[in-house]
Amino acid sequence: MEITFKIKRFNELSTSELYEVLQLRSEVFVVEQNCVYQDIDGKDEKALHVLGYYQNELSAYARLFDAGNYFDQASIGRVLVRQKHRNLQFGHELMRVSIAAIAVNFDQTAITISAQEYLKKFYESHGFVQTSESYLEDDIPHIEMKRDEVIFF
Repeated sequence: MEITFKIKRFNELSTSELYEVLQLRSEVFVVEQNCVYQDIDGKDEKALHVLGYYQNELSAYARLFDAGNYFDQASIGRVLVRQKHRNLQFGHELMRVSIAAIAVNFDQTAITISAQEYLKKFYESHGFVQTSESYLEDDIPHIEMKRDEVIFF
């Protein structure tokens, strides 16, 4: 199963790509997780967008920030894989691509994320360690996690 990634700045996204991203983010974070929140938060313009396509369908996505644009360190957020493709391990490939893109595009090795708590082991498998107690973000338990070095696979 091959997934193909595109990495684009906000102004490089086509209208169709932006629509796909917002639709998938809403599908996962609002509808699937039954969480009413403002996904369009004014930060997309500062982000680098990682789009993963499988069989010509947007299947995985993350947005990346340089240090100081979200956290003091570079960060990865809005990490998702389309529900019907989660058994294909695309989340792991998405994280590898995102971590490498931060190193290449931002020349950063330290990364901070606000992770949904149930995904702790997933992020630990990519070198992140928990750095905070659990807290609620949009009524979903989250933890801060950090990664101090880039490991290329």
